[in-house]
Amino acid sequence: MRRGLDRFPFPKMAERIWEAYYIPGGKMENQPYKSLPKHSLDNPRELIELCMVANFVEVNLAREGHEHPVGINFLEKIQIPHLPSLYGAMLAGVGYVLIGAGIPLKIPGALDRLANHEPASYELRVMGAKRSDETTITFVPRDFAECDLPPLLRPKFLPIIASNTLAVALLRKANGRIDGFVVEGPTAGGHNAPPRGNPERSGAGEPIYGERDKVDLQEMRELGLPFWLAGGYGSAEKLREALAAGATGVQVGTAFAFCAESDLRADYKQALLMKALSGEAKVFTDSSASPTGYPFKVAQLEGTLSEPEVYLARPRICDLGYLREPFRTEAGTIDYRCAAQPVSIYLSKGGKIEDTVGRICLCNALVANVGHPQIHAGKYVETGLVTSGDDLREIPSFLPPDSQDYNAADVIAKLLDA
Repeated sequence: MRRGLDRFPFPKMAERIWEAYYIPGGKMENQPYKSLPKHSLDNPRELIELCMVANFVEVNLAREGHEHPVGINFLEKIQIPHLPSLYGAMLAGVGYVLIGAGIPLKIPGALDRLANHEPASYELRVMGAKRSDETTITFVPRDFAECDLPPLLRPKFLPIIASNTLAVALLRKANGRIDGFVVEGPTAGGHNAPPRGNPERSGAGEPIYGERDKVDLQEMRELGLPFWLAGGYGSAEKLREALAAGATGVQVGTAFAFCAESDLRADYKQALLMKALSGEAKVFTDSSASPTGYPFKVAQLEGTLSEPEVYLARPRICDLGYLREPFRTEAGTIDYRCAAQPVSIYLSKGGKIEDTVGRICLCNALVANVGHPQIHAGKYVETGLVTSGDDLREIPSFLPPDSQDYNAADVIAKLLDA
């Protein structure tokens, strides 16, 4: 982390962050992580700087030791940090930007402007906003610069889509160049697009996807842009199938999420690998878990929030707030709420009681997944919630003979087999 900070082009900013957050020797085991301000339309400068530097360091370290392009993936629904995060990644030379979970019409134009260190704006979606309300986020790179820099590489932009309609809409309405698409099906891990039309559920409560939810690959080819297929494409056979259908390649998540290099907690990783080996691995598409309202893939694992008793034992705490929904108050101001926060607070902000049922704090759970759980009041330790694609059952195929783990190179070798 120090190495990445030392390469940041604005050293005073990097040093401010080091001084604010670095703990020599590491924090005490029962000591909580330092709290940050929650993102809002009027983000404090310290939070904007942290977004810039964090994204720079992440991309800079990922680019070490090779000459291949590195991409970064954002959720469109988490809109407020977009501009400083993009700029920080671009300062590090990010080659691709991928964005799903929304309709990112204004990202291409922002990339164009940020590449020249020009001010960029992004419209924040505010529930109940009126046309006269000020909901625009503006980021001015030169307000943060400590020196003049040459123009930056404008990364290629790949929206993550689940329908032909969205692909066409983005090409027609986006405010700049789109360089291709990632076409993601409902078997992919993380958030899934909801089924089209009147959604139905299985007896177990999972959303049912039908013919309307399949992307027409012939139509994708006719758009004339490269595309990658995602969701259930983590094998050599599926890669060949994708290429034969005209795709440029595939996006693989689950196989890499459980490899040795992944920062998923080792105990979670090993337990789920053992379940996959024994044929007991299960992934549930939960329509209620995510505060966003999108279906969310949950790997069933003892001791995590996938168990009802573990979920019910967690106090409803909202201290990170990345998935909060901006809304217009009766007074005409902008406030924020999350369906996974304490119910009384959510209701006091105009939320509906039915929207709180089964909601899980993904912000804290996903951070806990990678071994950095927050500790509340010196005693409650956040628990993880592992997300995975349906390919979880297939990950034993990457194991070398007589081994109980595998690495990223094993995945590549299997994918490129024959």
